[in-house]
This record gives sequence, C-alpha cells and structure tokens, in this order.
Amino acid sequence: MLNLRSLDPLIELAFEEDIGIGDITTDATVPPTQTGIGTLLAKSEGIVAGLPVAERVFEKLDATLTFRTRVKDGDAVVAGTPIAEVQGSAKTILIGERTALNFLQRLSGIATLTAQFVAAVADYHTKIVDTRKTAAGWRAVQKYAVRVGGGQNHRFGLYDGVLIKDNHIVAAGGIRNAVQRARQTVPHTAKIEVEVETLDQVDKALKAGADILLLDNMSPSTMKSVVHEVGDLAVIEASGGITLDKVKTVAATGVDLISVGALTHSAMPMDISLTLTLVAE
Repeated sequence: MLNLRSLDPLIELAFEEDIGIGDITTDATVPPTQTGIGTLLAKSEGIVAGLPVAERVFEKLDATLTFRTRVKDGDAVVAGTPIAEVQGSAKTILIGERTALNFLQRLSGIATLTAQFVAAVADYHTKIVDTRKTAAGWRAVQKYAVRVGGGQNHRFGLYDGVLIKDNHIVAAGGIRNAVQRARQTVPHTAKIEVEVETLDQVDKALKAGADILLLDNMSPSTMKSVVHEVGDLAVIEASGGITLDKVKTVAATGVDLISVGALTHSAMPMDISLTLTLVAE
C-alpha cells in the first residue's frame, strides 16, 4: 500500500516546478466561478496505476474537488476507457492536470511493462523483481507500480538489504572476506546476496555462505549450469540486460528471480488524457 501523505513532498515539488507563482494562462482565460468535470481517459491499452496519487494531487490543490475512479489500480484497460473523473473548479482541474497526468502516465507505463514481463514467465516458477534504478524521489511510487503490475520488489535502498557487488568484492579483498565481514555486522535475520560473474565466483560465494547469488550477465547455458550445481543451497537471481525477448529463455534455466532495471528506468508512459466538460453555472 502507498502512504500517500509521505508523497506530499514529491507532489509539492511537482507543483513548485509546474505552477510556480501561478498558472497565468488559466488565470487569464477561465472564470473563477466556472465548474467542470475532468475525465481521465486511457488513450492506449495497458495496466492502470497511480489513481490514488492523482487523487492526492487534486486533493492538495483543492479539498472541495470530487475525485471518482471508474476503474482501480491493476485493472487492464483498452483505448477509450474512462478511468476517473474529477469535478469542481475548472481552474483548479486545469492547474493540476499535468501533475496528475505525469504520475498516472508514468506509473501506468511501469505497471504495463511489468505485467508483460510477468506474463512472459508465467509458465515458470521465476519471479520478476525490480531494482534501485529509479528516479530520485519517485522510488516508492515506482516500486508500487511494479507491484500493481504483478512484479515484486527487490531491496528499497542500501539500508534494507545486503548485496555484495563487484566493487565491494574488490574493496574487501575477495568474496570470502566480504561475506564474512557482512555476517559479523548485519543482523542474523538478514540475507546476504553476492553478485557473481563466473563459475569460480559461484563456487567461492557458496563456500563463503551466501544466501542468494546474483548471476550478472551470464549466458542462459551458464545460468542453467549454475542452477544445476547450486540446487537448493541458495536462491538464484539473474540480472543484466534482460529484455522481453530474452526473459522467457532466462526463466527456463530455472532461476528463482529475474531483476529488470528497465521496469522503472525505461518503461514508456501510458497515453492518458484529461478532457474538461463544463458544468452550467
């Protein structure tokens, strides 16, 4: 679930960037007493995500506005589907239009792409997970959109998961040293994940007691060999340049997780518009 109040600083930043001291176009052209209904309309098919955020945008601008959803987050829609309506001051609706659409379009795009990856591996036990490759300030909402699309979240930040990567291994003087130091420092409940690039590193990480192995940019044939060798000794995650065209082949190797940075850094926004209808004064 989203903590909408925790998103207020992000929404305020969006207002500061877009509205500044005021919307001079709307102020000059729209009577202050004019009311209307803004219909949020899907113009392409996809998975809707971000309706609670859009509602919060309008609520922060004007608590007297009424926001009604026509679908819910996670619903698949086709082009032409009304997804929500906002009613009240026409000026306020127009002022908040772009900010609300920015959130809706981008989050729905993430949910849509995630759902495509999830569907591609549906015949396997593999789970699709995200990464930390998110826009600054947007991590909570972007990872929420991944969940809406049927994916799962990897660690949220550096603070809630141990992932020993190549540079950590270099700095620590090897995989064994890195894992041992992590074991001595982190709580006993924490899992330790190690990024590996070769079969030799896989062996070293297993001997060091790694709980999770991240197979970085390995070929499917090598991944399959690792899965066979490791068995149930560790959870296995595949990562590195995995596209929709490749993900099914990777899942077929038997890996447990596939992490995809593209879910949050390369998803195309879903096409959503707002159409204003005036209400008689």
